[in-house]
Amino acid sequence: MRHEKKYGALTLGVVSISFAAVFIRLAGGPAASVAALRLVFATLILLPFVIFSSETRNAIMTLRRGEKVLLVLAGLFLAMHFLSWIASLSFTGITSSIVFVTTSPIFIEIYSITVRGERTSARVWIGIGLVLAGSVILGGGNIAAGGENWKGDLLAVAGALAVAGYFIVGSRLRPKLTLLAYIFPVYGTAALFLALAAPLLGVGLTGLSARTYFYCFMMALVCQVTGHSLFNWALRKMRTTLVAMATLGEPIGTTMLAWLILGELPVPTEILGGTVILAGVFVVLTGDPLRVRA
Repeated sequence: MRHEKKYGALTLGVVSISFAAVFIRLAGGPAASVAALRLVFATLILLPFVIFSSETRNAIMTLRRGEKVLLVLAGLFLAMHFLSWIASLSFTGITSSIVFVTTSPIFIEIYSITVRGERTSARVWIGIGLVLAGSVILGGGNIAAGGENWKGDLLAVAGALAVAGYFIVGSRLRPKLTLLAYIFPVYGTAALFLALAAPLLGVGLTGLSARTYFYCFMMALVCQVTGHSLFNWALRKMRTTLVAMATLGEPIGTTMLAWLILGELPVPTEILGGTVILAGVFVVLTGDPLRVRA
């Protein structure tokens, strides 16, 4: 039963985050505004739970200086992730965007090899090669189609790079803090960064349509507070590699929801390139079972 609870939480997490791209399209607001409102609403939803939890408040108040710096850094990476990825959906298709942003484990692996000096297996290099090949197919198809799809692809990759940084930093803090004591300050910090960035990018958080506010709130409740929080919960209960592999279900779920709700179907190069990329990420995640990744 304990295992059923863990896998059930992961499944619910995948389903929850799969709605994000669809909600973003339905929100229809500026990327910076949507990203900021998502994190602002998520922070406000969590606030009452923090107020009534003395354990959480004490854990946050007693953080050491170095831990506070890491929390701020994690929040910055999370803000950069959402800003880049949400902006990508203004230029490229949902399938392309979600597949590219799911390549974060590749950047984590590269960090482990180049910065930490960890050795890896030939299988991992094969996986990285598959990701590169799939990127050529997917990105090449988008470039051949014309328009500004390539900008969205690059923004999605930037989002993957940022979320890799978020996971790397978070892996140093998550074991020391309860779920709420970790996600509340991180989400709050990300919300602050995005709220400050929005005016600099020429947009604001007020004067938007009721539709935009509604879907930003749904993103906060369903995708952020439920989906992302379940993955953060799972990181203390399950192997990091298994949790990372579960996120590979997001592109499939998102593509299906985009078809059912928005009527948006992936083109052949997105299907082929996306399949090769996800296969490569899977190979990388299973390439070195002895290593627990960040």
